[in-house]
Amino acid sequence: MPCYNKKTIRDIDVSGKKVLLRCDFNVPLDKQTGEITNDKRIIASLPTIQYLLDHGASIICCSHLGRPKGEWKPELSLVPVAKRLSELLGMPVQMSKDVVGEDTRARAAALKPGEILLLENVRFDPEEEKNAPAFTKALADLADVFVFDAFGAAHRCHASTCGVADHLPAVSGFLLARELEVLGAALTAPKRPFVAILGGSKISDKLGVIENLLERADVLLIGGGMSYTFNKAMGGKVGKSLCEEDKLDYAREMVARAREKGVKLLVPTDAMAAAEFSPDATPVLCDASDIPDDLMGLDIGPETIKAFTDEVKKAETVLWNGPLGVFEFEAFSKGTRAVAEALAESRAVTIIGGGDSAAAVQQFGLSDRMTHVSTGGGATLEFLEGRTMPGVACLEDRVEMVAERA
Repeated sequence: MPCYNKKTIRDIDVSGKKVLLRCDFNVPLDKQTGEITNDKRIIASLPTIQYLLDHGASIICCSHLGRPKGEWKPELSLVPVAKRLSELLGMPVQMSKDVVGEDTRARAAALKPGEILLLENVRFDPEEEKNAPAFTKALADLADVFVFDAFGAAHRCHASTCGVADHLPAVSGFLLARELEVLGAALTAPKRPFVAILGGSKISDKLGVIENLLERADVLLIGGGMSYTFNKAMGGKVGKSLCEEDKLDYAREMVARAREKGVKLLVPTDAMAAAEFSPDATPVLCDASDIPDDLMGLDIGPETIKAFTDEVKKAETVLWNGPLGVFEFEAFSKGTRAVAEALAESRAVTIIGGGDSAAAVQQFGLSDRMTHVSTGGGATLEFLEGRTMPGVACLEDRVEMVAERA
């Protein structure tokens, strides 16, 4: 397994230092007004920023926003982020006119302890995603220390996510440290029983996650669109439901592997189906292995809800990635909502694996009742696969003081 025990900003002296802080300010913007529609990612960065300010650092923040693909696109400027960050901190946040150009270099050089500079969208420069040596060095030359706090971008090998660590001491911020602590513990030393819940539309999106969790979980619950591939693989009829025909053998292999390892693998026994994919469709209760040809499964049924929530009630650790139905449609949100409520009521360590799962618990108003809601999407999936993530691997390991304990 990769090393998750990384140094944080608490482990170094930042007083009087210029800190290059990689944040995740990839926030949603209103296409008409350019206003930020959800500032949670900015808020999530505040503990790290405030700590650095309180300890005498000057901060050079950088982030990407959207996918400008190396082109300057005004609609993807970080100017709205600088404005919102200034409001949240109650202090001015300078905004550079470029990424590593003359304006940035001058502002960074003049930055005093307790001041903040936000660079323009790093992906405006085509060299960022290439992790180009000259661009990486120019970025690193702005600061004395690199702090990575953008878990959502940790799976990218870009200049601002890992390249600068070749030139600067590199440690994690508090947001990343929390992700490593909670997700890392779930994969390496979970409290048991350990229940993993996987949903979402396709098995192909979660091949590595399924295989890795089968090595670690005690119970694996499969829902969402991917469950119909499992049902068909085991001889069921799934009607017009989403089904990956090329993954039927894989599903059978995973069922067999679960049996060999003593992992309890549950798939839906009933489903709420409909004739069309629409919020106005009429739900029809079906046997999940005998869905009529003219219907498609869009949610788990009451029998499956009970089976899944019963497993959650017995768990000491629950890791959930992927909704169990089309939760965006009220009529087909009951399965996802019921399981989310079971997690909220549980005394187990409850971890929501980012993406649509995080959106679902937020929609239901249950985020604050979970132990941890990951800020990653694709990054969380790669983490759960057990992959080495560039933005994590580049950070300095925390060396345990074995001699002191001896």
